Amino acid sequence: MTTDLTHQPAHVQLRALDRREISSVELLDLHLARIDASHVNAVVTRDDGAARIAAQAADERRARNESSGTLDGLPLTIKDSFETAGLRTTSGAEDLEDHVPARDADAVARLRHQGAVIMGKTNTPTYCQDLHTDNSLFGRTLNPHDPGRTAGGSSGGPAAAVADHLTPADLGSDLAGSLRLPAHYCGVYGLRPTHGLVPARGHIPRPPGWITSSDMVTPGPLARHPRDLDLLLDALTTPSPAENSPWFVNLPTARRAIGQLRVAVWAEDASCPVDRETADVLAAVEQALASSGTNVRRTTGPVGFAGSLRLFEQLLHGTATAATDDEAGAAELAAARDLHEDDASPRATFLRHRTQTHRAWLRANEERLRLRETWHRFFADTEHDVLITPAAPTAAIPAGTRALTVDGVERSFFDQTGWANLTSHVGLPSLVMPVARNASGLPIGVQLVGPTHSDRTLLAMAEDLGSLLRATAGGLDF
Repeated sequence: MTTDLTHQPAHVQLRALDRREISSVELLDLHLARIDASHVNAVVTRDDGAARIAAQAADERRARNESSGTLDGLPLTIKDSFETAGLRTTSGAEDLEDHVPARDADAVARLRHQGAVIMGKTNTPTYCQDLHTDNSLFGRTLNPHDPGRTAGGSSGGPAAAVADHLTPADLGSDLAGSLRLPAHYCGVYGLRPTHGLVPARGHIPRPPGWITSSDMVTPGPLARHPRDLDLLLDALTTPSPAENSPWFVNLPTARRAIGQLRVAVWAEDASCPVDRETADVLAAVEQALASSGTNVRRTTGPVGFAGSLRLFEQLLHGTATAATDDEAGAAELAAARDLHEDDASPRATFLRHRTQTHRAWLRANEERLRLRETWHRFFADTEHDVLITPAAPTAAIPAGTRALTVDGVERSFFDQTGWANLTSHVGLPSLVMPVARNASGLPIGVQLVGPTHSDRTLLAMAEDLGSLLRATAGGLDF
């Protein structure tokens, strides 16, 4: 068996395990060798000994024609924001440098229950709070396509590890585009599942040991093929024994050919412009779909972009205050009281959201639920199966920069996740897939959005769209 197997997607690696073409221990060693040789600084904590024990156990199960689940014997990495029993979990923060949890995050426990072999942790910015993946503990994660470009954040380590073939898949997390932006920048597939399907307990932040998490953070998989996302989604939606749950999630799997789907394309919005190369990619995707017989049309979007983003930011800053200590909370309250009523600066908006009353939050949550209904009507009443949007305004920006330039015009740094955050607070499944490269060879992706619990519709469309684009004469290079 050659090291080429590390370049194959997860479902191919699992097939090789099932056919006894390679053992789990051998497959683990191939990936560990790639991690040793890598220069992208994506895997920051290793667990070679425990991983080898888990791989040996998987091999023994196969020898007995037994299996513990859909991922049995497959080596995986985990974003360093998820607690892992007996393995250091820092969330990129110096004050957690020596934190070794006693229990797994629920999502990690589900992967282990399905036989995954956890071989290490991948880098994240400090407490997942940046769109670049860099921290004082482990340094910067490099984009495998260009080390001078960002890998994105906060799941930059997972995306870079998958893109650099250090792991067939990774468990990331998404609150404000934290999984989808790195997937776009690194040219891999990333799924933010329907919110609530995958538990976030054990994700830092919140602090270690907390039961609750943000009401918007969503664990999700990154991989190099849509079928791999489907495998991980199956594992991540199957409760582990420790959860003692009576519930079983059965997501719809009905599949239609891509030419039978009804697709809307929201390609541009003045609130978050995209560059010419990105616009051209959206137009090419739209043309390829139309040529295949797909019912596709342009839309100006089911919701107002600016109003949706304003609500998202209010809810985001509100949920982020849960772990603020009393002294810092009192200081923010005092600073908010001192604001002039006409102050509309970003700092003033931030402080007001951080110190909003419970009544204000309840009203914002009501607005969120009404917005979710608007999305539901868009898919139900206009009979759309999938909405395609840009993944981000541009390909990967220079590493470390705090600015975003779109066709020569400087935009807000946080516009990078503007398109992703259309769905972050309403919990819709959203999938980013690579479809092209720009003139510099950097990946450009698109985002597929569907109604609640249509995750597998998105996965099926991503696979069909990838095949369609590859088959298009003179089509996209990706």
